[in-house]
Amino acid sequence: MSTTAWFILIGCLMLARGLGADRIARLPLTSAMAYLGVGLLLGPMFLGLFAFDLVQQAPLLETLTEIAVLISLFSAGVKMPVPFSLARWLPSLRLAWLSMAISVALVAVFACFVLGMPLGAGVLLGAILAPTDPVLATDVQLRHAGDSEQLRFMLTSEAGMNDGSGFPFVMLGLGLLGLHELGPHGATWLWRDLFWASGAAIALGAAGGALLAWLGWQVRAKAPKHAMLDDLAALGLIALVYGVATCLHAWGFLAVFFAGVALRQTELRLSGAPKDRQGLLQAEETHAVSAAKPLGSEVPLTVSGESLVFKEHLERLSELTLVLLLGGTVTAAAWSWQAWSVALFLLLVARPASVMLGLLASGTSMRVRGLAAWFGVRGIGSLYYLSYAIAHGLPRGLARELADITLVVVILSIVAHGLTVKPLLERYWRK
Repeated sequence: MSTTAWFILIGCLMLARGLGADRIARLPLTSAMAYLGVGLLLGPMFLGLFAFDLVQQAPLLETLTEIAVLISLFSAGVKMPVPFSLARWLPSLRLAWLSMAISVALVAVFACFVLGMPLGAGVLLGAILAPTDPVLATDVQLRHAGDSEQLRFMLTSEAGMNDGSGFPFVMLGLGLLGLHELGPHGATWLWRDLFWASGAAIALGAAGGALLAWLGWQVRAKAPKHAMLDDLAALGLIALVYGVATCLHAWGFLAVFFAGVALRQTELRLSGAPKDRQGLLQAEETHAVSAAKPLGSEVPLTVSGESLVFKEHLERLSELTLVLLLGGTVTAAAWSWQAWSVALFLLLVARPASVMLGLLASGTSMRVRGLAAWFGVRGIGSLYYLSYAIAHGLPRGLARELADITLVVVILSIVAHGLTVKPLLERYWRK
Protein backbone atom coordinates (compact mmCIF):
# COMPACT_ATOMS: atom_id res chain seq x y z
CA MET A 1 0.00 0.00 0.00
CA SER A 2 1.20 3.50 -0.78
CA THR A 3 1.62 6.23 1.82
CA THR A 4 -1.46 7.96 0.44
CA ALA A 5 -3.52 4.80 0.85
CA TRP A 6 -2.35 4.52 4.47
CA PHE A 7 -3.44 8.09 5.18
CA ILE A 8 -6.87 7.37 3.70
CA LEU A 9 -7.27 4.08 5.58
CA ILE A 10 -6.23 5.40 8.99
CA GLY A 11 -8.25 8.59 8.43
CA CYS A 12 -11.39 6.58 7.67
CA LEU A 13 -10.91 4.38 10.72
CA MET A 14 -10.35 7.38 12.98
CA LEU A 15 -13.42 9.16 11.62
CA ALA A 16 -15.55 6.04 12.03
CA ARG A 17 -14.33 5.54 15.59
CA GLY A 18 -14.81 9.20 16.50
CA LEU A 19 -18.23 9.74 14.91
CA GLY A 20 -19.68 6.41 15.96
CA ALA A 21 -18.33 6.24 19.51
CA ASP A 22 -21.74 5.80 21.19
CA ARG A 23 -22.98 3.16 18.78
CA ILE A 24 -19.69 1.26 18.88
CA ALA A 25 -19.85 1.25 22.69
CA ARG A 26 -23.17 -0.61 22.50
CA LEU A 27 -21.88 -3.30 20.13
CA PRO A 28 -20.82 -6.72 21.51
CA LEU A 29 -17.24 -6.14 20.38
CA THR A 30 -14.31 -3.82 21.06
CA SER A 31 -12.60 -1.28 18.84
CA ALA A 32 -9.48 -3.48 18.83
CA MET A 33 -11.51 -6.29 17.25
CA ALA A 34 -12.66 -3.94 14.50
CA TYR A 35 -9.11 -2.76 13.74
CA LEU A 36 -7.88 -6.35 13.79
CA GLY A 37 -10.60 -7.38 11.35
CA VAL A 38 -9.60 -4.63 8.90
CA GLY A 39 -5.94 -5.60 9.21
CA LEU A 40 -6.67 -9.28 8.61
CA LEU A 41 -8.87 -8.47 5.61
CA LEU A 42 -6.28 -6.23 3.96
CA GLY A 43 -3.25 -8.27 5.05
CA PRO A 44 -1.70 -11.49 3.73
CA MET A 45 -4.43 -13.67 5.24
CA PHE A 46 -7.01 -12.44 2.68
CA LEU A 47 -6.58 -9.59 0.14
CA GLY A 48 -2.82 -9.20 0.52
CA LEU A 49 -2.85 -5.43 0.02
CA PHE A 50 -0.12 -4.96 2.61
CA ALA A 51 2.20 -7.10 4.71
CA PHE A 52 4.42 -6.40 7.69
CA ASP A 53 7.26 -8.82 8.44
CA LEU A 54 7.71 -8.74 12.19
CA VAL A 55 11.07 -10.51 12.14
CA GLN A 56 12.63 -8.24 9.51
CA GLN A 57 11.07 -5.07 10.94
CA ALA A 58 11.69 -5.89 14.60
CA PRO A 59 13.61 -2.65 15.41
CA LEU A 60 10.77 -0.52 13.98
CA LEU A 61 8.10 -2.49 15.81
CA GLU A 62 10.14 -2.33 19.01
CA THR A 63 10.12 1.48 18.85
CA LEU A 64 6.42 1.77 17.99
CA THR A 65 5.29 -0.62 20.72
CA GLU A 66 7.72 0.94 23.21
CA ILE A 67 6.12 4.39 22.76
CA ALA A 68 2.60 2.98 22.98
CA VAL A 69 3.30 1.05 26.18
CA LEU A 70 5.05 4.01 27.84
CA ILE A 71 2.09 6.33 27.26
CA SER A 72 -0.37 3.71 28.45
CA LEU A 73 1.65 2.90 31.57
CA PHE A 74 1.85 6.55 32.55
CA SER A 75 -1.91 6.97 32.09
CA ALA A 76 -2.52 3.88 34.21
CA GLY A 77 -0.29 5.25 36.95
CA VAL A 78 -2.10 8.59 36.97
CA LYS A 79 -5.45 6.83 37.45
CA MET A 80 -4.36 5.02 40.61
CA PRO A 81 -6.55 5.98 43.60
CA VAL A 82 -5.19 8.34 46.25
CA PRO A 83 -3.98 7.89 48.96
CA PHE A 84 -1.61 4.95 48.49
CA SER A 85 -2.47 1.98 50.68
CA LEU A 86 -0.36 -1.18 50.95
CA ALA A 87 -3.44 -3.22 51.84
CA ARG A 88 -5.14 -2.07 48.61
CA TRP A 89 -2.03 -2.65 46.48
CA LEU A 90 -0.98 -6.03 47.90
CA PRO A 91 -3.19 -8.21 45.62
CA SER A 92 -1.93 -6.29 42.59
CA LEU A 93 1.68 -6.70 43.70
CA ARG A 94 1.11 -10.42 44.02
CA LEU A 95 -0.41 -10.56 40.55
CA ALA A 96 2.41 -8.57 38.98
CA TRP A 97 5.26 -10.52 40.58
CA LEU A 98 4.17 -13.88 42.01
CA SER A 99 1.52 -14.71 39.43
CA MET A 100 3.84 -13.45 36.69
CA ALA A 101 6.60 -15.84 37.79
CA ILE A 102 4.17 -18.77 38.02
CA SER A 103 2.81 -18.03 34.54
CA VAL A 104 6.31 -17.85 33.04
CA ALA A 105 7.23 -21.17 34.68
CA LEU A 106 4.07 -22.92 33.47
CA VAL A 107 4.48 -21.74 29.87
CA ALA A 108 8.18 -22.65 29.93
CA VAL A 109 7.40 -26.18 31.12
CA PHE A 110 4.72 -26.54 28.41
CA ALA A 111 7.06 -25.23 25.71
CA CYS A 112 9.87 -27.57 26.73
CA PHE A 113 7.90 -30.78 27.24
CA VAL A 114 5.14 -30.39 24.64
CA LEU A 115 6.78 -28.30 21.91
CA GLY A 116 10.32 -29.58 22.43
CA MET A 117 11.87 -26.12 22.83
CA PRO A 118 15.14 -25.58 24.72
CA LEU A 119 14.79 -24.20 28.24
CA GLY A 120 15.92 -20.70 27.28
CA ALA A 121 13.35 -20.48 24.49
CA GLY A 122 10.63 -21.74 26.82
CA VAL A 123 11.44 -19.15 29.49
CA LEU A 124 11.61 -16.43 26.85
CA LEU A 125 8.22 -17.45 25.41
CA GLY A 126 6.71 -17.45 28.91
CA ALA A 127 8.13 -13.99 29.57
CA ILE A 128 6.81 -12.65 26.25
CA LEU A 129 3.30 -13.95 26.89
CA ALA A 130 3.00 -13.48 30.65
CA PRO A 131 2.43 -9.68 30.91
CA THR A 132 -1.12 -8.40 30.66
CA ASP A 133 -1.57 -5.44 28.35
CA PRO A 134 -2.06 -1.79 29.41
CA VAL A 135 -3.00 -0.67 25.87
CA LEU A 136 -5.75 -3.07 24.78
CA ALA A 137 -7.35 -3.77 28.16
CA THR A 138 -9.05 -0.39 28.60
CA ASP A 139 -12.51 -1.97 28.92
CA VAL A 140 -11.51 -3.70 32.16
CA GLN A 141 -9.25 -0.99 33.58
CA LEU A 142 -9.84 2.11 35.68
CA ARG A 143 -12.04 4.58 33.80
CA HIS A 144 -10.80 7.80 35.37
CA ALA A 145 -8.55 9.13 38.09
CA GLY A 146 -10.29 8.35 41.36
CA ASP A 147 -11.97 5.13 40.21
CA SER A 148 -11.27 2.70 43.07
CA GLU A 149 -13.40 -0.31 42.07
CA GLN A 150 -11.45 -3.40 43.18
CA LEU A 151 -11.45 -5.49 39.98
CA ARG A 152 -10.55 -2.59 37.70
CA PHE A 153 -7.89 -1.40 40.14
CA MET A 154 -6.28 -4.85 40.33
CA LEU A 155 -6.16 -5.31 36.56
CA THR A 156 -4.91 -1.78 35.88
CA SER A 157 -2.15 -1.82 38.48
CA GLU A 158 -1.15 -5.35 37.48
CA ALA A 159 -0.80 -4.29 33.83
CA GLY A 160 1.12 -1.20 34.93
CA MET A 161 3.66 -3.21 36.89
CA ASN A 162 4.04 -6.46 34.99
CA ASP A 163 5.25 -4.81 31.79
CA GLY A 164 8.32 -4.05 33.89
CA SER A 165 8.35 -7.11 36.14
CA GLY A 166 8.42 -9.35 33.06
CA PHE A 167 11.73 -7.91 31.86
CA PRO A 168 13.95 -9.96 34.22
CA PHE A 169 12.44 -13.14 32.78
CA VAL A 170 13.06 -11.92 29.23
CA MET A 171 16.70 -11.40 30.13
CA LEU A 172 16.82 -14.81 31.84
CA GLY A 173 15.53 -16.46 28.67
CA LEU A 174 18.02 -14.59 26.52
CA GLY A 175 20.77 -15.51 28.96
CA LEU A 176 19.92 -19.21 28.82
CA LEU A 177 20.14 -18.92 25.03
CA GLY A 178 23.61 -17.38 25.35
CA LEU A 179 22.50 -13.86 24.37
CA HIS A 180 22.82 -12.17 27.77
CA GLU A 181 25.21 -12.47 30.68
CA LEU A 182 23.77 -14.30 33.67
CA GLY A 183 26.93 -14.65 35.75
CA PRO A 184 27.99 -17.67 37.85
CA HIS A 185 24.88 -19.60 38.89
CA GLY A 186 22.76 -16.67 37.72
CA ALA A 187 24.14 -14.30 40.36
CA THR A 188 24.58 -11.38 37.95
CA TRP A 189 21.05 -11.79 36.64
CA LEU A 190 19.68 -11.98 40.18
CA TRP A 191 21.24 -8.81 41.58
CA ARG A 192 21.41 -6.71 38.38
CA ASP A 193 18.36 -7.69 36.30
CA LEU A 194 15.97 -8.55 39.11
CA PHE A 195 16.73 -6.65 42.31
CA TRP A 196 18.66 -3.60 41.11
CA ALA A 197 16.77 -2.97 37.87
CA SER A 198 13.36 -3.31 39.56
CA GLY A 199 14.18 -1.46 42.79
CA ALA A 200 15.99 1.39 41.04
CA ALA A 201 13.12 1.77 38.55
CA ILE A 202 10.52 2.13 41.31
CA ALA A 203 12.67 4.60 43.27
CA LEU A 204 13.52 6.66 40.18
CA GLY A 205 9.93 6.79 38.96
CA ALA A 206 8.60 7.76 42.39
CA ALA A 207 11.22 10.49 42.77
CA GLY A 208 10.66 11.89 39.27
CA GLY A 209 6.87 12.00 39.60
CA ALA A 210 7.01 13.61 43.05
CA LEU A 211 9.55 16.19 41.88
CA LEU A 212 7.44 17.26 38.89
CA ALA A 213 4.37 17.51 41.11
CA TRP A 214 6.27 19.76 43.54
CA LEU A 215 7.70 21.92 40.74
CA GLY A 216 4.30 22.34 39.10
CA TRP A 217 2.74 23.26 42.41
CA GLN A 218 5.45 25.82 43.15
CA VAL A 219 5.11 27.44 39.74
CA ARG A 220 1.35 27.80 40.07
CA ALA A 221 1.55 28.97 43.67
CA LYS A 222 4.00 31.76 42.88
CA ALA A 223 2.31 32.86 39.67
CA PRO A 224 -1.39 31.94 39.71
CA LYS A 225 -1.90 33.18 36.15
CA HIS A 226 1.14 31.34 34.85
CA ALA A 227 0.15 28.97 32.07
CA MET A 228 1.80 25.55 32.04
CA LEU A 229 1.86 23.17 29.08
CA ASP A 230 0.79 20.18 31.16
CA ASP A 231 0.71 17.75 28.23
CA LEU A 232 4.27 18.61 27.30
CA ALA A 233 5.43 18.46 30.92
CA ALA A 234 3.95 14.99 31.33
CA LEU A 235 5.52 13.77 28.08
CA GLY A 236 8.82 15.24 29.23
CA LEU A 237 8.55 13.33 32.50
CA ILE A 238 7.91 10.08 30.62
CA ALA A 239 10.90 10.59 28.32
CA LEU A 240 13.26 11.75 31.07
CA VAL A 241 12.41 9.01 33.55
CA TYR A 242 12.58 6.34 30.86
CA GLY A 243 15.88 7.63 29.51
CA VAL A 244 17.53 7.90 32.91
CA ALA A 245 16.26 4.46 33.91
CA THR A 246 17.75 2.97 30.75
CA CYS A 247 21.10 4.65 31.48
CA LEU A 248 21.04 3.19 35.00
CA HIS A 249 20.16 -0.30 33.67
CA ALA A 250 16.79 -0.13 35.41
CA TRP A 251 13.45 -1.17 33.91
CA GLY A 252 12.06 1.94 32.27
CA PHE A 253 8.48 0.65 31.98
CA LEU A 254 8.30 0.17 35.73
CA ALA A 255 9.83 3.62 36.30
CA VAL A 256 7.29 5.37 34.06
CA PHE A 257 4.32 3.66 35.72
CA PHE A 258 5.47 4.68 39.20
CA ALA A 259 6.26 8.17 37.95
CA GLY A 260 2.58 8.50 37.04
CA VAL A 261 1.54 7.08 40.41
CA ALA A 262 3.84 9.41 42.36
CA LEU A 263 2.87 12.47 40.29
CA ARG A 264 -0.81 11.98 41.05
CA GLN A 265 -0.34 11.01 44.69
CA THR A 266 1.90 14.01 45.37
CA GLU A 267 -0.32 16.52 43.56
CA LEU A 268 -3.40 15.45 45.50
CA ARG A 269 -1.56 15.69 48.81
CA LEU A 270 -0.19 19.12 47.92
CA SER A 271 -3.69 20.28 47.05
CA GLY A 272 -4.66 19.81 50.68
CA ALA A 273 -7.71 17.75 49.80
CA PRO A 274 -8.98 15.67 52.75
CA LYS A 275 -8.32 11.95 52.33
CA ASP A 276 -12.02 11.16 52.10
CA ARG A 277 -12.38 13.75 49.31
CA GLN A 278 -9.38 12.84 47.21
CA GLY A 279 -11.06 10.21 45.08
CA LEU A 280 -14.00 12.54 44.38
CA LEU A 281 -11.63 15.40 43.64
CA GLN A 282 -9.81 13.30 41.04
CA ALA A 283 -13.05 12.41 39.29
CA GLU A 284 -14.20 16.03 39.29
CA GLU A 285 -10.90 17.18 37.84
CA THR A 286 -10.95 14.52 35.13
CA HIS A 287 -14.43 15.52 33.97
CA ALA A 288 -13.40 19.18 33.95
CA VAL A 289 -9.99 18.52 32.45
CA SER A 290 -10.31 20.81 29.45
CA ALA A 291 -12.33 23.58 31.08
CA ALA A 292 -10.78 26.84 32.26
CA LYS A 293 -10.89 26.95 36.04
CA PRO A 294 -10.92 30.36 37.73
CA LEU A 295 -8.66 31.26 40.61
CA GLY A 296 -10.01 29.76 43.79
CA SER A 297 -11.83 26.96 42.01
CA GLU A 298 -12.58 23.87 44.10
CA VAL A 299 -10.79 21.72 41.52
CA PRO A 300 -7.05 22.58 41.36
CA LEU A 301 -4.96 22.53 38.22
CA THR A 302 -2.55 19.59 38.15
CA VAL A 303 -0.17 18.24 35.53
CA SER A 304 -1.60 14.73 35.82
CA GLY A 305 -5.23 15.77 35.53
CA GLU A 306 -4.72 18.24 32.69
CA SER A 307 -2.66 15.80 30.60
CA LEU A 308 -4.73 12.64 31.11
CA VAL A 309 -7.21 13.17 28.27
CA PHE A 310 -4.38 13.91 25.82
CA LYS A 311 -2.63 10.66 26.86
CA GLU A 312 -5.84 8.70 26.34
CA HIS A 313 -6.13 10.10 22.82
CA LEU A 314 -2.59 8.96 22.10
CA GLU A 315 -3.50 5.52 23.46
CA ARG A 316 -6.40 5.24 21.02
CA LEU A 317 -4.17 6.21 18.10
CA SER A 318 -1.56 3.67 19.19
CA GLU A 319 -4.18 0.95 19.50
CA LEU A 320 -5.52 1.66 16.02
CA THR A 321 -2.11 1.69 14.33
CA LEU A 322 -0.55 -1.30 16.06
CA VAL A 323 -3.57 -3.61 15.93
CA LEU A 324 -3.96 -2.77 12.24
CA LEU A 325 -0.30 -3.73 11.72
CA LEU A 326 -0.89 -6.89 13.73
CA GLY A 327 -3.57 -7.97 11.27
CA GLY A 328 -1.15 -7.38 8.40
CA THR A 329 1.61 -9.37 10.09
CA VAL A 330 0.01 -12.75 10.62
CA THR A 331 -0.02 -15.30 7.78
CA ALA A 332 -1.85 -18.59 7.29
CA ALA A 333 1.35 -20.47 8.18
CA ALA A 334 1.31 -18.97 11.68
CA TRP A 335 -1.83 -20.91 12.63
CA SER A 336 -0.01 -24.12 13.51
CA TRP A 337 -0.98 -26.62 16.18
CA GLN A 338 1.91 -25.29 18.28
CA ALA A 339 0.49 -21.76 18.25
CA TRP A 340 -3.03 -22.97 18.99
CA SER A 341 -1.88 -25.20 21.84
CA VAL A 342 0.15 -22.45 23.50
CA ALA A 343 -2.75 -19.99 23.20
CA LEU A 344 -5.26 -22.40 24.73
CA PHE A 345 -2.85 -23.45 27.46
CA LEU A 346 -2.05 -19.85 28.37
CA LEU A 347 -5.63 -18.55 28.37
CA LEU A 348 -7.33 -21.59 29.93
CA VAL A 349 -4.64 -23.05 32.22
CA ALA A 350 -1.58 -20.87 32.88
CA ARG A 351 -3.34 -17.54 33.47
CA PRO A 352 -6.15 -18.92 35.68
CA ALA A 353 -3.77 -21.13 37.68
CA SER A 354 -1.22 -18.36 38.22
CA VAL A 355 -3.90 -15.88 39.37
CA MET A 356 -5.56 -18.33 41.72
CA LEU A 357 -2.22 -19.36 43.25
CA GLY A 358 -0.95 -15.78 43.44
CA LEU A 359 -4.08 -14.54 45.21
CA LEU A 360 -4.38 -17.34 47.76
CA ALA A 361 -5.25 -15.89 51.18
CA SER A 362 -5.33 -12.38 49.68
CA GLY A 363 -8.80 -11.51 50.98
CA THR A 364 -10.24 -11.09 47.47
CA SER A 365 -13.51 -12.82 46.64
CA MET A 366 -13.66 -15.83 44.32
CA ARG A 367 -15.79 -13.79 41.90
CA VAL A 368 -13.09 -11.11 41.60
CA ARG A 369 -10.35 -13.74 41.30
CA GLY A 370 -12.27 -15.57 38.59
CA LEU A 371 -12.71 -12.47 36.47
CA ALA A 372 -9.09 -11.43 37.03
CA ALA A 373 -8.02 -14.92 35.96
CA TRP A 374 -9.89 -14.57 32.68
CA PHE A 375 -9.23 -10.93 31.81
CA GLY A 376 -5.48 -11.19 31.33
CA VAL A 377 -5.47 -9.49 27.94
CA ARG A 378 -2.34 -10.05 25.84
CA GLY A 379 -1.34 -7.44 23.31
CA ILE A 380 1.14 -4.65 22.64
CA GLY A 381 3.40 -5.48 25.59
CA SER A 382 3.94 -9.01 24.27
CA LEU A 383 4.76 -7.63 20.82
CA TYR A 384 7.31 -5.29 22.41
CA TYR A 385 9.07 -8.08 24.30
CA LEU A 386 9.11 -10.22 21.16
CA SER A 387 10.57 -7.48 18.96
CA TYR A 388 13.07 -6.61 21.73
CA ALA A 389 14.31 -10.21 21.82
CA ILE A 390 14.55 -10.41 18.02
CA ALA A 391 16.42 -7.12 17.80
CA HIS A 392 18.90 -8.36 20.40
CA GLY A 393 20.14 -11.34 18.45
CA LEU A 394 17.50 -14.08 18.62
CA PRO A 395 18.32 -16.73 15.96
CA ARG A 396 16.12 -16.29 12.89
CA GLY A 397 14.47 -19.72 13.00
CA LEU A 398 13.56 -19.43 16.67
CA ALA A 399 12.49 -15.82 16.12
CA ARG A 400 10.03 -16.91 13.44
CA GLU A 401 8.64 -19.69 15.64
CA LEU A 402 8.14 -17.40 18.64
CA ALA A 403 6.70 -14.67 16.42
CA ASP A 404 4.04 -16.98 14.97
CA ILE A 405 3.04 -18.23 18.42
CA THR A 406 2.90 -14.72 19.88
CA LEU A 407 0.83 -13.33 17.01
CA VAL A 408 -1.75 -16.12 17.31
CA VAL A 409 -1.94 -15.74 21.09
CA VAL A 410 -2.47 -11.97 20.86
CA ILE A 411 -5.11 -12.29 18.12
CA LEU A 412 -7.05 -14.97 20.01
CA SER A 413 -6.81 -12.89 23.19
CA ILE A 414 -8.21 -9.82 21.44
CA VAL A 415 -11.12 -11.85 20.05
CA ALA A 416 -11.88 -13.99 23.13
CA HIS A 417 -11.63 -11.17 25.64
CA GLY A 418 -13.33 -8.71 23.30
CA LEU A 419 -16.37 -10.94 22.91
CA THR A 420 -16.72 -11.67 26.62
CA VAL A 421 -15.77 -8.41 28.32
CA LYS A 422 -19.14 -6.67 28.07
CA PRO A 423 -21.47 -9.55 29.05
CA LEU A 424 -19.24 -10.71 31.90
CA LEU A 425 -18.74 -7.23 33.33
CA GLU A 426 -22.45 -6.41 33.02
CA ARG A 427 -23.23 -9.56 34.99
CA TYR A 428 -20.55 -8.63 37.52
CA TRP A 429 -21.99 -5.12 38.05
CA ARG A 430 -25.52 -6.49 38.42
CA LYS A 431 -24.41 -8.75 41.25
